[in-house]
Amino acid sequence: MIVVTGAAGFIGSNIVADLELSGKGPIAVCDWFGSGDKWLNLAKRSIAAFVAPEGLIDFLNANASSIRAVIHMGAISATTEKDVDRLIELNINFSVNLWDWCATANVPFIYASSAATYGDRESDFDDRDDMGFLSELRPLNGYGWSKKVVDQIFSARVAEGKPKPPQWVGFKFFNVYGPNEYHKDGMRSVISKLFDTISTGQGIKLFRSHRPDVRDGEQLRDFVYVKDCSRVVCWTLDNPALNGIFNLGTGKARSFLDLATLVRTRLNKDASIEFIDMPESIRAKYQYFTQADMTKLRSTGMSFEFTSLEGGIEDYLEKYLLQDDRYR
Repeated sequence: MIVVTGAAGFIGSNIVADLELSGKGPIAVCDWFGSGDKWLNLAKRSIAAFVAPEGLIDFLNANASSIRAVIHMGAISATTEKDVDRLIELNINFSVNLWDWCATANVPFIYASSAATYGDRESDFDDRDDMGFLSELRPLNGYGWSKKVVDQIFSARVAEGKPKPPQWVGFKFFNVYGPNEYHKDGMRSVISKLFDTISTGQGIKLFRSHRPDVRDGEQLRDFVYVKDCSRVVCWTLDNPALNGIFNLGTGKARSFLDLATLVRTRLNKDASIEFIDMPESIRAKYQYFTQADMTKLRSTGMSFEFTSLEGGIEDYLEKYLLQDDRYR
């Protein structure tokens, strides 16, 4: 049995889909579903067990002999979260508890780190996991800090020769987009928001550049399709010698203007584009460039090509956003 935490969430539900489609089940899912539509992210899946996060350790203990891997995607994912105590409890301590369990039970452990650990860097997106490099990173918010702390704790334990899972892999996800992100509301991808805006006949609003060397709309991000992320996680399970922290993006930055143009063209809508001033509150810390350095992961033998932005937007719109049933 493979256990996936955050399984009803965006990336987690896509991982569950690919695990099932590749015959890697049975799958136990761990999450809080609440009273919204989050359950629809797993409605098409065959699930062996549903576990609430507060009961996960007991579940793992009761089924220890049958657990093949723990894929830990569960966390507070909102970069706007202000309650640091919640971040410590749910993002840091919960992750450490699962590491400890996997180390004791000799079970592979794959977890979600984040590109938010890089803070306001616009170069040197290096996925080194040595303590010297990790200590240099300066995340811009509590969420990014919580992910950095987890990376530091795990890397320090490995360096010090302390108990560790037989396989441990952390993925620094960059700007992920794709099906099953609808419950994220304001934290949805820009592509999802653009679709809603353009479909309803509204004009497109993008942030104006406040740097003389960057034109309006040419701020760059590494946008990665969620299906590529879940594919890499499944590939990782088939390569047990893989260990460490790795970037997970396309390695090719694209502009917000590219996004708007591609979505507008695909929808055949003549939506105007207006550049608006960036709020003063975020202007000083705004990143104008992110791009995953994929050298480390590529060097392990992960050779398949990632979906282009054009291909990802086409697949997302055609198979999901333009359908009555948007769920994967």
